[in-house]
Amino acid sequence: MLEISRESLDRIVAETMRDPVVEACGLLLGSGLRVDAVEPCRNVAADPARWFEIDPAALIAAHRRARAGEPAVIGCFHSHPGGRAEPSPRDAADAAPDGGIWIVVAGDHVTAWRAVAGGPLHGRFEPLHLPTRLPRRSAASTTGASHRDLS
Repeated sequence: MLEISRESLDRIVAETMRDPVVEACGLLLGSGLRVDAVEPCRNVAADPARWFEIDPAALIAAHRRARAGEPAVIGCFHSHPGGRAEPSPRDAADAAPDGGIWIVVAGDHVTAWRAVAGGPLHGRFEPLHLPTRLPRRSAASTTGASHRDLS
């Protein structure tokens, strides 16, 4: 089970709401399956409405801070405006099978995944349980093993 505070999830959701037509993105900092902090980052993708690319300068700076004793980069978060709260085939193509955590937000739904070789989703991701429930932002809901209705 992923360990993440309600405050961190709230911050991720707030970041995705700032510009709902662009994929928001950022870093997850912590250790193992414990997220201690989130760091929103600039999306530098050529088409940020369709995919995300975390600003390399932010990623390098976070790794340098980790070498100096601060929390490590353990994954990323991003949104899918108008899409599903699960990694896309493109996400799978871009993800290394390194056990990194991926949090994906779409509308009222937040899901968590681990990037692994041979995962059940696109051959790259396995779902992680999110223990925290967030307030509902609209009347929409979905069902399914990979989605968590955050009402």
